[in-house]
Amino acid sequence: MAKKSKIEHSEFSGEFEDDGVTVLVDIYRSAGTQQDWKLEVISENDLVTTWDEPFATDKDAWEEFLATCEKDGIRSFLEDEDPAVH
Repeated sequence: MAKKSKIEHSEFSGEFEDDGVTVLVDIYRSAGTQQDWKLEVISENDLVTTWDEPFATDKDAWEEFLATCEKDGIRSFLEDEDPAVH
């Protein structure tokens, strides 16, 4: 039986609210490693946006999330046109 790896969540992970919309930002990597960080955003409607490319630091992932909110608006995470992959 395969052993489940433990996950380390960044201190930047958590709920983020803007313009009356709340999303869950999840920045994570395998616990106990120096691997790159992964970024996912989960909407109020349980739509998941995942970035294909990992980030060298959790801060880089957080800044990418903020830049996406600035560029596209937080409501872009509510759209279900295409399973969003950045």
